[in-house]
Amino acid sequence: VPLHYRTQYQFLGSWAIAADKGAPGSKAIHDVYASPGAIASYRRDGHFPDGAVLVKEVFETSTMPMTTGTVSHAENLKGWFVMVKESKNLHPDSGRWGDGWAWSWFNADNQSKTTTTNYKVQCLTCHEPAQKTDWIYVQGYPPLAAAR
Repeated sequence: VPLHYRTQYQFLGSWAIAADKGAPGSKAIHDVYASPGAIASYRRDGHFPDGAVLVKEVFETSTMPMTTGTVSHAENLKGWFVMVKESKNLHPDSGRWGDGWAWSWFNADNQSKTTTTNYKVQCLTCHEPAQKTDWIYVQGYPPLAAAR
């Protein structure tokens, strides 16, 4: 996980993951950051440049009633999902590289060691619907969706 991503990267946006059926609020919040220049490049041509890094923080939530309604907020950091753009297929034998990206999950208790072993099973299945937008759900990120 890159150091200082919260201050040196650009904030892309957040996703709230709905609670299980019948439960109020959200069960997770994902905050996403992009390395410097990644947003401008995507807005220019619809692709991220090689070397671009996306960092998604994944938080468990706490949900409670407030005067504004039922509110969920980030409570505990579960970990980070990190993607690095690499379109030249420099690591064809790695289970973490492919389809133009490096894909890695890092648990909150160890931000220097990934637990990802096979991105096709552990990552790509969720990103499949976003293949046409460089595997990223751009509609959830105002700085990217505005460009397309």
